[in-house]
Amino acid sequence: MSVLITGGAGYIGSHMAHQLAGAGESIAIIDNLSTGVEKNMPAGVPFIKGDIADQALVAQIIKDHRIDSVIHFAGSVVVPESVAKPLDYYANNTSGARSLIETCVRQGVPNFIFSSTAATYGTPKVLPVSEDSPTVPDSPYGRSKLMTEWILQDTAAAHPIKFGILRYFNVAGADPKGRTGQSTPRATHLIKRACQAVTGQVPHLTIFGTDYDTPDGTGVRDYIHVSDLVDIHQCVLAYLRKGGDSLLINCGYGRGFSVREVAAMVERVAGQKLKIELAPRRPGDMASVIANTAKLSRILNWKPRYADLETIVSTALAWERRIKSEKDATAS
Repeated sequence: MSVLITGGAGYIGSHMAHQLAGAGESIAIIDNLSTGVEKNMPAGVPFIKGDIADQALVAQIIKDHRIDSVIHFAGSVVVPESVAKPLDYYANNTSGARSLIETCVRQGVPNFIFSSTAATYGTPKVLPVSEDSPTVPDSPYGRSKLMTEWILQDTAAAHPIKFGILRYFNVAGADPKGRTGQSTPRATHLIKRACQAVTGQVPHLTIFGTDYDTPDGTGVRDYIHVSDLVDIHQCVLAYLRKGGDSLLINCGYGRGFSVREVAAMVERVAGQKLKIELAPRRPGDMASVIANTAKLSRILNWKPRYADLETIVSTALAWERRIKSEKDATAS
């Protein structure tokens, strides 16, 4: 048995690759390197540069590596960008995923794990958000992911393939061992941007929106450490392989922090002040999103290892300091 990781050179995908490789799994990676970084993948793992929509290529990978499970990370993830470029998001996140799922069905792959998002819920009326909450996405990003969920569910009803749909809340942090992290320079993740600002890689941290209906007026999110997130994927993989039914689960910790609280934690961990600029709300952003994680605990009996904001920030900051050190060494 072997696992194909799509987008395995990317932020979450590279963490997944290290996790599975370290557990002795046979894996292969496909990534077009549009945002992924090849050096962040574990050494010695078969890597194919290519597109998930290339059905002939993916079919050959499945045959060559005897793939029994696909973990699908490849896609576009920036909410405001999806508002400006909706067709790109439907092409990458929906059309590309449909092609990949079709290839898996044709090749008889029995397990498919999909990285979805809490953006599928839109602006929730009740917090925390459970898996049976209404799905009314506010952005093309959320809609493109929800459409893929539907494609996967309909496909599983008609063909012998089981799925794990994982709705991520806000993924942050970096590998505690320093092997990989969020490496896209223009990434919009709050904790990465704050760590870039405090290390001098960007001039300031911009806070978008200070008039939300939250305790301090800034957006509240449920931040989950990337290493805990890939651990959930590994648990879902084992669950499906043991005969578990298809499932859809939230991936978060069940508590939220505001943008200002995150900024304060970055200042505390770094031991220095951030330069902050205020700006209007961004299109597609929501006031508050927090996960109900009861189903995650009940079905998988999963417990986090890195569930505190200080640890998340500390690992993210260590990664940004490494990036800056490498840049400085190259420039000198």
